[in-house]
Amino acid sequence: QVQLVESGGGLVQAGDSLRLSCVASGRTFSRFDMGWFRRRPGKEREFVAAISWGGGRTYYADSVKGRFTISRDNAKNTVYLQIDSLKPEDTAVYYCATRDDNKSLLSLRYDYWGQGTQVTVSS
Repeated sequence: QVQLVESGGGLVQAGDSLRLSCVASGRTFSRFDMGWFRRRPGKEREFVAAISWGGGRTYYADSVKGRFTISRDNAKNTVYLQIDSLKPEDTAVYYCATRDDNKSLLSLRYDYWGQGTQVTVSS
């Protein structure tokens, strides 16, 4: 059973940085792509970033390029999302996700989700 547990969220001020973590368990972490999504207040869940199983390829939503960095440590079964220069509009619940196939890093189809971690950015 795949389990994903996010952490690292909190209340921060605009301009701060934050690193979110997601620990995976239940299968061989290093074999599968990982992604981050977010759900902002009153909006649908949206894609943020993805990273290939080996960590060599990444993919970002246009809205976060330059401020968000996804990375992974396969030895720790952990994927990270570094967020710099936080803005109030980054306020959201952030979710990590993984999937059963690695056919396309650009695919938005994911099979397993964490519970999410809340990030609140004050102005």
